[in-house]
Amino acid sequence: MKRYVYINDEEPSHELYCDNRISNRKYTLLNFLPKNLWEQFSRFMNQYFLLIACLQLWPLITPVNPASTWGPLIFIFAVSATKEAWDDYNRYLSDKKANEKEVWVVRKGIKKLIQAQDIHVGNIVWLRENDEVPCDLVLIGTSEPQGLCYIETSALDGETDLKTRVIPSACMGLDVELLHKIKGVIECPNPDKDIRRFDANLRLFPPFIDNDLCPLSIKNTILQSCYLRNTDWACGVAIYTGNETKLGMSRGVPEPKLTAVDAMIDKLTGAIFVFQIVVVLVLGIAGNAWKETEAKKQWYVLYPKEGPWYELLVIPLRFELLCSIMIPISIKVSLDLVKSLYAKFIDWDDQMTDLETSVRSHATNTAISEDLGQVEYILTDKTGTLTENKMIFRRCCINGILYGNENGDALKDIELLNAVSSGSPDVIWFLTVMAICNTVIPIRSKTGDILYKAQSQDEDALVQAAAHLHMVFFNKNANILEIKFNSSIIQYEVLETLEFTSDRKRMSVVVKDRQNGKIILLSKGADEAILPYASTGRQTRAFSEAVEQYAQLGLRTLCLAWRELKEDDYQQWSLMFKEASSTLVDREWRIAEVCQRIEHDFEVLGVAAIEDRLQDGVPETIETLRKAGINFWMLTGDKQNTAIQIALSCNFISPEPKGQLLLINGKTEDEVRRSLERVLLTMRITTSEPKDVAFVIDGWALEIALKYYRKAFTELAILSRTAICCRVTPSQKAQLVEILKSCDYRTLAIGDGGNDVRMIQQADIGVGISGREGLQAARAADYSIGKFRFLKRLILVHGRYSYNRTAFLSQYSFYKSLVICFIQIFFSFISGVSGTSLFNSLSLMAYNVFYTSIPVLVSVLDKDLSEETVMQHPQILFYCQAGRLLNPSTFAGWFGRSLFHAIVVFVISIHCYAFEKSEMEEVSMVALSGCIWLQAFVVTLETNSFTILQHLAIWGNLAAFYIINWIFSSFPSSGLYTIMFRLCRQPSYWITISLIVAAGMGPILAIKYFRYTYRPSKINTLHQAERLGGPILSLGSIEPQSRSLDNEVSPLSIAQPKNRNPVYEPLLSDSPNSTRRSFGTGTLDFFQSQSRLLSSSYTRKDN
Repeated sequence: MKRYVYINDEEPSHELYCDNRISNRKYTLLNFLPKNLWEQFSRFMNQYFLLIACLQLWPLITPVNPASTWGPLIFIFAVSATKEAWDDYNRYLSDKKANEKEVWVVRKGIKKLIQAQDIHVGNIVWLRENDEVPCDLVLIGTSEPQGLCYIETSALDGETDLKTRVIPSACMGLDVELLHKIKGVIECPNPDKDIRRFDANLRLFPPFIDNDLCPLSIKNTILQSCYLRNTDWACGVAIYTGNETKLGMSRGVPEPKLTAVDAMIDKLTGAIFVFQIVVVLVLGIAGNAWKETEAKKQWYVLYPKEGPWYELLVIPLRFELLCSIMIPISIKVSLDLVKSLYAKFIDWDDQMTDLETSVRSHATNTAISEDLGQVEYILTDKTGTLTENKMIFRRCCINGILYGNENGDALKDIELLNAVSSGSPDVIWFLTVMAICNTVIPIRSKTGDILYKAQSQDEDALVQAAAHLHMVFFNKNANILEIKFNSSIIQYEVLETLEFTSDRKRMSVVVKDRQNGKIILLSKGADEAILPYASTGRQTRAFSEAVEQYAQLGLRTLCLAWRELKEDDYQQWSLMFKEASSTLVDREWRIAEVCQRIEHDFEVLGVAAIEDRLQDGVPETIETLRKAGINFWMLTGDKQNTAIQIALSCNFISPEPKGQLLLINGKTEDEVRRSLERVLLTMRITTSEPKDVAFVIDGWALEIALKYYRKAFTELAILSRTAICCRVTPSQKAQLVEILKSCDYRTLAIGDGGNDVRMIQQADIGVGISGREGLQAARAADYSIGKFRFLKRLILVHGRYSYNRTAFLSQYSFYKSLVICFIQIFFSFISGVSGTSLFNSLSLMAYNVFYTSIPVLVSVLDKDLSEETVMQHPQILFYCQAGRLLNPSTFAGWFGRSLFHAIVVFVISIHCYAFEKSEMEEVSMVALSGCIWLQAFVVTLETNSFTILQHLAIWGNLAAFYIINWIFSSFPSSGLYTIMFRLCRQPSYWITISLIVAAGMGPILAIKYFRYTYRPSKINTLHQAERLGGPILSLGSIEPQSRSLDNEVSPLSIAQPKNRNPVYEPLLSDSPNSTRRSFGTGTLDFFQSQSRLLSSSYTRKDN
């Protein structure tokens, strides 16, 4: 589908397409209430609580006042609705500001000032310097005579470097007055969200040009939210407006991510619901049986002889209402609140601020912080993530001669400097390709210095190096490039630019030397994209060896080449290129096919080697996280040897003899199958050996493996802790994340560029680095950080604390609800199994909303261990990875505790205050007081570190309980009239409370003391060491439960080839990094040996 935009003619487009009114609002005043309620009641839990609240409106079955459920339900819904309304109101204010911004447009040949929301498709919009672009425009005129303008796209893709945009060739040379009257039609595709692609055609009407078709690309557009820079004015035709702009189409609500803790809470909620139904059925049957046998014998029970048809349902429904509080109604709101605080802790952490760029860490997703503590696999990009993305030209090979090998800096190599001075033709061509085969924009500063604006750090490094060697690219005037070599100025006219693509892996420009009229093709790219296309008879072995040598040093390599084109050949090719550039269907594929027709028979000039240094703290961060049991995969587009050397230098893999590297390669199915078989067999053999085994695979072999041997590759993923995937595409990165997730691993993906976005969004947790490639990755991620080293603190500190706190909060929420529910059930045994409530409605409502919620919410400040201890002993992260603090076993402990405390409270309260000694309201208040006291001590017992705020919350909340009940005891209509006054004056009340606390907490303390003293966990030992201030030499080992591979994948049924050594040779001992020590044990030897870790097949648990 495509649309036709008529330039400067409002009527045809006005009715077909939307105006430029931006609306990111989710609600309106009319639909807010019904839409918000519909969204909230689309959740099963809310439907359940609504059903309970509606049943309580039936006076015959409700054991309590309906307000006890309706109050908390309305409160929780009101909190959620208020948050949604506030967020939507802020979106409305933002939209209003953008819509009412004034812009200049052409109407009937006259420039008028209108609001941005009144722009229509086909209008000509005029921009001045530093103006924000109000909608997507096709550029038709600028103040620059070359038809160029400069834009900043940081709001669109996060890249701060200026980019050039050029008017279509059909509009070149048009006078400003003619632009007011221009007429024509633009044929373009329907709106989409691809900000890097725009395939369209322009046809101007006579008298401007006689219906000549002019192709348009993204280079001819200015997209919404960009800014016009360094250009006095520019004008363009509105093609996409309002929410149909590319930016508007890319906006959207991402799919919510379900954390492992949320999944476990859902399972536990389901188990409690089933238990509740069983209890209701049993008690309902027992209640009906007692009513038919015993109740009718009692003179005070006035049952009618014949009841309605639904009589048998009354008692079960009463118990359903009575037991409905087993599932805490406030758990979701409580979790949402504390998770928002976890996210704020990350935002406020000064230790995760990059001092160099002043970039702070930021949590975009506030709902998954606890998942950070359960990460098992980290998949990382290399360039800009592990490295600084600061490219420095280090070495080169020109015509087989190596420069820069002696001092490590080619720019200071005397031989190269002499070759430049003497005018060596090969060296001059090499420098020429470095200087102009790019998209760099030279800008002269006020001081006269030349600054380069480059979209790629590689290009910037090459142009800077060429300038240092006296080949200075100093001016770009439309399609005329000017370079100064020594004292002479050389001009080239750019005829065509063949942009870099991940498929072709090279970039070329066709230029015309204005001195002699020769047409030349200049190319640069990866070695596999240049060397195989060298001219017949051209020796490339020296260049291949140079590439391998530089890759062994961890340098990035680019091959440079050129060829001269005949005039006729170029003209013929140019027609095909123009035709391919004009098609609206498969334009990118057609252009690539045409490029292939000219990018061959290269005269290879040489190889440029560029250094990209590691970021500070990367080796230490990876080593620490590996000790924490986290596996690492590097996914990069670089060469294999370059990636391996970077992996060695940053502790990603260990050198020989502790490390072993297995290669998976091949260009055919059979080659990949045999290579994969060999590596799998080696992995199975070495799982019992203390070796750090890693595998390496390139993009071609990975494509075959994922297509034909996916199960075998999945088994390999489970067996290997480390992988290096080279020459991979963005889609392959996402597929690798998907494979690990399918094995039930918690994955974290980290990157810094637009090519990492798919991987980041696919992972359970996405982390973006605010780097030199812009903010695309950071904006698409759940968390953004300034440097890779902050990942250690993000996981070990914030992730671990978040998991611990959420595990306690969720289980405590069930515990406090179960205690009160069990007391209600026990009371039914002495009240004729009638479903009568021991507690009044006011007490039940206050119990859930006030009495027990505030103390536990301050658990967000609790720290079981100090941050320093956690960072020094990362192995304890396994408790979070294994889900040791929240699982059916730990929940059973809390369930048993709630049952025990309910028995204690009920038995002591009944024996002290029942049997005609007191009113029922007094018994109810004594039982409620016992619950509140017990829970205050439970929270105190489970708190590891106390602050003033926590003491205030726990003991202040206890005091508030009495103050609130004293107030209610003053009102006769409250149902608690004088109750608390009378109880507090009785010594027996305080003795009863003391008995409840002693009986309830005594066994709990005894069990905790026994575990802490005789069966301490590693965390207990560290906690004790912190208190005593003494060192710990060893805590034994922490080992996960092993998981059989048979449960994950089918075994690989391929026979081992004969006469083939299944073990690939280890890394060479003469590697420059062979002396680097591998990751190993620290003062806390949690993993006694690497063999034990490997033998357990480090995986997630079956739960």
